[in-house]
Amino acid sequence: MRKGIITLIALGALTVSGLSACGNDEESDDAKTPKIGVILPDSKSSARWETADRKYLEAAFKAAGVKYDIQNAQNDKQAFQTIADQMITSGVNVLMIANLDSGTGKAVLDKAKQQGVATIDYDRLTLGGSASYYVSFDNVAVGRLQGEGLVKCLADKGISTPTIAELNGSQTDNNATLFKSGYDSVLQPKYDSGEFIKGPDQWVPEWDNAQGSTIFEQMLTSDKNISGVLAANDGLGNAVISVLKKNQMNGRVPVTGQDATVQGLQNILLGDQCMTVYKAIEQEADAAAGLAIALAKGDKESTSQTVHDPTGDRDVPSILLTPKAIYADNVKDVIDDGYVTAAELCTGDITSKCAEAGIQ
Repeated sequence: MRKGIITLIALGALTVSGLSACGNDEESDDAKTPKIGVILPDSKSSARWETADRKYLEAAFKAAGVKYDIQNAQNDKQAFQTIADQMITSGVNVLMIANLDSGTGKAVLDKAKQQGVATIDYDRLTLGGSASYYVSFDNVAVGRLQGEGLVKCLADKGISTPTIAELNGSQTDNNATLFKSGYDSVLQPKYDSGEFIKGPDQWVPEWDNAQGSTIFEQMLTSDKNISGVLAANDGLGNAVISVLKKNQMNGRVPVTGQDATVQGLQNILLGDQCMTVYKAIEQEADAAAGLAIALAKGDKESTSQTVHDPTGDRDVPSILLTPKAIYADNVKDVIDDGYVTAAELCTGDITSKCAEAGIQ
């Protein structure tokens, strides 16, 4: 396993209810007026940050009646640090961040800790950081589902000895490293046995979809035999599909994804993308918000899991949620869960496909 990959250490059942709170005997002034700051990373790499995470976090904070401030750094490291400084100065009791990279995240977390602010790494672990807690999905499992999905889709199409291209996420995002660890655990044995052929394998800086399209076009130019693509999320998957369409190859080459975005689900229903990984963001946001609210009110929390940060050589108390593979035959599960609405999904040419999938 490559350097920087975190080790998951399950210490108990994977449930949000594994949290247990022990209230302080005396409340401080800050505990009486809890305020929570949240910094989201961007809105370009994935639509989820603004369409899902912000919505669910706001709903949880409003329901609890706590003050909150949610801002998006829009992939600007300086803005990320400036927002954090402003939040700390404004008196937040808890700071929750989805970092842009571990270096920027560490600087922000360390400053918050020095000011007595409780901290939560949200979705992405900050390697070498000082976050009090980490809330995310089991990201190695996410990658494993992607690898297994690609294997299934290739078998369904009867493609033998496929050449696989891997279009990974940003190398500065530890989650991308974990996803790759997961899908390579499935694909590498196939490469080693000769059942699959390992093709081009590249990281996409900052998860940028435009760069992903350019990189994949170069991959396809250098190797016309590519017959399966492990794309690390739906945005990169769509970038791959756009190139395949230009070459009249869409639908013939299985492409994976992640995040169950509207676009990704539409691509699946159209037959251009073979699968995605659904992460119930509402569960993740609710778990993180519940933890943040308790901490802001002065409670002490314990979790049933930890994640090992090899850079900081410490075990971070964690909540890890379970991802789900989505194919054409269970896209409806995402709709039924309320993550995407039928109205959002079933437009234009997709309407008839939705009907075929039992989505009303």
